[in-house]
Parts: sequence; structure tokens; C-alpha cells
Amino acid sequence: MSSDQDGKAAPRRQFLKLASLGAVAGTVAAAVGEGSKEAAAAAPEPAGQGYRETAHVKRVYELARF
Repeated sequence: MSSDQDGKAAPRRQFLKLASLGAVAGTVAAAVGEGSKEAAAAAPEPAGQGYRETAHVKRVYELARF
């Protein structure tokens, strides 16, 4: 092969290597994400915490006319 063809093939090969690594990294991230979702779903929500209508929230509602 000529040196011109080798010069064009090298970036393409590098892209394919990086794309395969990206696919593996995406799979690992998805697997880790599923584990954390399950742990969050299993944990009970603390009582007494959540939505509270504070003065700040009431002011926003007043300005937005909700």
C-alpha cells in the first residue's frame, strides 16, 4: 500500500478503537446506574420531609398567579 492510504486508515482505526471503548464504558455506566436506582427505590423516604410551602414558595405562587 502507499503511504497516502496508510495515513487515511490510521485515524479511522483510532476512531473504531475509541468507539468500542465508548460502548463498553456506556454498558458499565448503565449497569452501575441500575444498581443505584434499585438501592434508592429500596430505601424508605424519611417521614416529615418533602414538599413544604414556605414563604418563598408562597411568594413565587403569588407572582406566578397559581
